[in-house]
Amino acid sequence: METIKNYLDNMFSNLPKSNQMLKLKNDLLSNMEDKYDELKNEGKSENEAIGIVISEFGNIDELISELGIEQKNEGIILPTVTEEEANNFMTVKKGSGLLIGIGVFLCILGAAMLILINQLIEDGLIGIGLSTDVSDILGIIALFILVVPAVALFIYSGMTLEKYKYLADGFNLPTNVKTAIQQENNTFTSTFTLSTIIGVCLCVISPVALFVTSLFGDSASIYGVVIFLIIVAIAVFIFIFFGSIKESYSILLQIGDYSKVKKEENKVIGAVAAIVWPLAVCIFLISGLVFHLWHINWIVFPITGILFAMFSGSYSILKGNHK
Repeated sequence: METIKNYLDNMFSNLPKSNQMLKLKNDLLSNMEDKYDELKNEGKSENEAIGIVISEFGNIDELISELGIEQKNEGIILPTVTEEEANNFMTVKKGSGLLIGIGVFLCILGAAMLILINQLIEDGLIGIGLSTDVSDILGIIALFILVVPAVALFIYSGMTLEKYKYLADGFNLPTNVKTAIQQENNTFTSTFTLSTIIGVCLCVISPVALFVTSLFGDSASIYGVVIFLIIVAIAVFIFIFFGSIKESYSILLQIGDYSKVKKEENKVIGAVAAIVWPLAVCIFLISGLVFHLWHINWIVFPITGILFAMFSGSYSILKGNHK
């Protein structure tokens, strides 16, 4: 039922906010809900019922034309996204999510390898007799070997999505295409929920490696950090890959973080992220290379993540209260 309400909200988003429009919207919602209940009583599944309801009531262009109501486009003619374009975008977005997920995994793995190599040399398991400076250089080499292809994946991923930048400026989606995408989104929701649960569970159990290895001494705890980072890297990959697929549906349906209100919030949050995360990386590298704090400086990333999440949540709440 919530899907129908969201669909109507999108359909009326470019129409005048008048009493006439509000009455028309409420009447349509009432009729659509009645039809939905009727179809459910006939044994239709939720997706089938929603698809039929939207196909029967979804096109209000003729009704708007009869009432003589003009849609607000502020003189801008928005492009219409065809079914083929929508499917191509979702395919490219899924591939982009895979590339970015692998890239982020490699970056976190690079940090883990840097810490691991330094500890192995310190414990005399490899590179016996090497100085601290040399061990740092070897760790950094391992880091860059993994980070360089990750950066290449980020760049290539951005290039594949370049031709779809126009979607950020607004577009029209035919009713039949929107209905099909909505049904796919509903079907994917269970998969997305499961992936989120798995990712969160991995994050929750990841500190166990720290607790267990710390029982065997400070040296062993460093290996616990490596295991911790690898588990987190897997969780982050899951979040990014499945989140990217979910994001493609949200972009096309213009819901969630891609509704008009959320787009404004995301611009500010994105600008802050562009400053905060590179700063965190600089702190990580400087504290490691200059002060040799590889055993503890990894904590800068979870702390940054927590603080950034607090900022994002607070900003969204303040914007919501302001509105």
